[in-house]
Amino acid sequence: MFYIVKYTGPFGFIKPWTAVRDSETYSQQFLTPSIVEGIEKKLFPELLNEDGIKKIKGYRLSYSHISQQQEVTQARGWNSTKKGKQFLFERSSSILTRGVLIEPILHLAFDNLDDAQVALKQHICLCRNEDVLLPENIEEINKSDFCNEERFPGFELIFERNEKSFKVGFDRKTGLSMYGWLNIIGTPIKSF
Repeated sequence: MFYIVKYTGPFGFIKPWTAVRDSETYSQQFLTPSIVEGIEKKLFPELLNEDGIKKIKGYRLSYSHISQQQEVTQARGWNSTKKGKQFLFERSSSILTRGVLIEPILHLAFDNLDDAQVALKQHICLCRNEDVLLPENIEEINKSDFCNEERFPGFELIFERNEKSFKVGFDRKTGLSMYGWLNIIGTPIKSF
C-alpha cells in the first residue's frame, strides 16, 4: 500500500541544478534527489544526520504553467581596482531568467500511514521558504494505482542510472554526478 499526501499552493520555485542554464535543460519540471531529501528532512527532522531518502517512496509534480521571472544575482567574489591611493571594491551582477511553477500540485508517496500522518500536519517548500505548499489530504491506494494517469498525473524523476538517464546534479558530499530518468505520467501540465 501507498499513502499519498497531496500538497498544493498558488506558486512554487524549484531551483534548477544548472542555475544559470535552465533555459537549456528545463530542470524545473522535476525534483532532484537533493530537493526530495530536503523535503523529507524538513518533515522528519530525526533524519537530519542520515544520508539518502528513507521515507518518501515516490512523488508526482504537476502545475498549470511556468511564469518566467527575472532575478538579479551577484558574483560571490569582489573585484578591486586602485584609484589613486584608494582601493575600490565592486561585485559584478547579472540578470537570470528563472521559472516559477503556477498552481503546483505535489503528491508524496509513503509506505507507512504514520509517516503520511506526520507529513499531513506540515507545510513544505519546493525550494524557497516563501513558496509554501499546504497539505490537503491522505489517500490510501495500492502501489500499482500510483501510475494512474487520471488520478496522479505529473513529472517524477526516478533516481537511478540506466539507458534513459541523464545527469541531474552533483552529490555535494562526494562530488560524484547524480543521474535519473524522467517518468511522465498522464498530462502533468494542467489545461483549463
